[in-house]
Amino acid sequence: MSAPTHTRPLPATTGGVDIRLPWWALALPALAFVVLLVMMLNPTDAQAATSDPMITQLFERVQQLITR
Repeated sequence: MSAPTHTRPLPATTGGVDIRLPWWALALPALAFVVLLVMMLNPTDAQAATSDPMITQLFERVQQLITR
């Protein structure tokens, strides 16, 4: 015996699409773009991160094992 299925009624259309985004849905990507652009335009302030020698040695050892 099968159960009856109920279909949802279609929403009334007004002839146009009404999509509302929250303010942060546009502000956050724009802010991220501006921050990345500023970082790219002024690379002299960027400093190389110093890593722990032990981690560097570990990565080198893994690379050596993979290339064999």
